[in-house]
Amino acid sequence: MAETARYEVDDCRGVLKVYSDGSIWRSTEPSFRVPVLDDGSVLWKDVMFDEPNNLYLRMYKPALAVAKKLPVFYYIHGGGFCIGSRTWPNCQNYCFKLALALQAVIVAPDYRLAPENRLPLAVEDGFTSLKWLQAQAVAVEPDPWLVDSADFSRVFVSGDSAGGNIAHNVAVRLRAGSKSLEPVRVRGYVLLAPFFGGTQLTESEAHGPKDAFLNWELIDRFWRLSIPDGDTMDHPLVNPFGPVSLDLKPIELDPILVVCGGSDLLKDRAKEYAQKLKKWGKDVTYEEFEGQQHGFFTINPDSEPAIQLMQIIKDFITNYSI
Repeated sequence: MAETARYEVDDCRGVLKVYSDGSIWRSTEPSFRVPVLDDGSVLWKDVMFDEPNNLYLRMYKPALAVAKKLPVFYYIHGGGFCIGSRTWPNCQNYCFKLALALQAVIVAPDYRLAPENRLPLAVEDGFTSLKWLQAQAVAVEPDPWLVDSADFSRVFVSGDSAGGNIAHNVAVRLRAGSKSLEPVRVRGYVLLAPFFGGTQLTESEAHGPKDAFLNWELIDRFWRLSIPDGDTMDHPLVNPFGPVSLDLKPIELDPILVVCGGSDLLKDRAKEYAQKLKKWGKDVTYEEFEGQQHGFFTINPDSEPAIQLMQIIKDFITNYSI
C-alpha cells in the first residue's frame, strides 16, 4: 500500500509549519522583516538564564543613564506561545525604545515554544527568568553589567500578548510583595493585550474583523498548538475565570496595568479581566486605545497611540516606585 503523502496542517505567519505526520518546521528568520535600529544609545547583551533548556535573555540599558540605579522592566515577547523571540528585530527595536523612554534596565527573556513545548512550560520559563534575577541580586560574583545599574527593589514585569498571559500567571504565583523573590521586589505588572481565552467566545472574538492582524483563525490555531493535549481553552493558564481556574478574589496581587487596542479581538477578555479584578478590590488600571489593532505599539512604535502608551507605562513605574 502506498504511503500517504505528508501535507501541511498549520502555518503560523510563515515561520512555523506543522505537518500531518506531526513533524514541525521552524524558520530561522523572523516574521517581521524590519531593520534593527541600533544607534548605540542603548547598550545590550545576551545572557543564558536556564542552562538545561538553553534559554537566553537579552538585557538593555541606556548608554547615558540619568541615574546610577535604574528600575528593572521585564518585556516578555508575544507570539501566541508558538512563535517569536527576543532576537526578532521588532522586539529588539521596542526594547531600545523602552530602555530610553523609561530609563530602565530592560530584561527580555525567551521561553520554550509550542507545539514542541506546550503550556505550562512557557509560564515556568517566565518564572525562571525572575528567579535568575534573584540569583544575580544575591550572587557573590554577579554580572557587573546588570548589578551596577539595576535597582532590584523596583522591578516591573510586562508582557506582550502571550507574554502578557505569562506576566499574569507570574503575578498570581508570586502574590503581592513577591516575598519568594527577596531581595528582588516586583512593584507592578503591565499586561499589553494579554492573550487569554475561553471556550465561550466573547463578542470581539466572535465578530471581530476577519482581516485583523490577529484574527480568530490565528488565535484558534495558537491555542490549539499550545494548550496541553486533551485540554480546552478553559485551561487555568488560558482562562483566568474558567470553571477549573483558581479563584482570584481572595488573592492579593501587586498593581496591574492592562492595555488593549479597541480593534483587538482580545479586547473583551482584557477588559473583563481588569473589571473583575478591580471589582474584587485589586489595584488595576485599564487603558484602551480606540481603533488600534493587536500589537500596535511594536508594529508602529512611533505612532501617536504608541507614544501615549509609553508615557502611561512611564507614569505607572513612577507611581509605584515610591
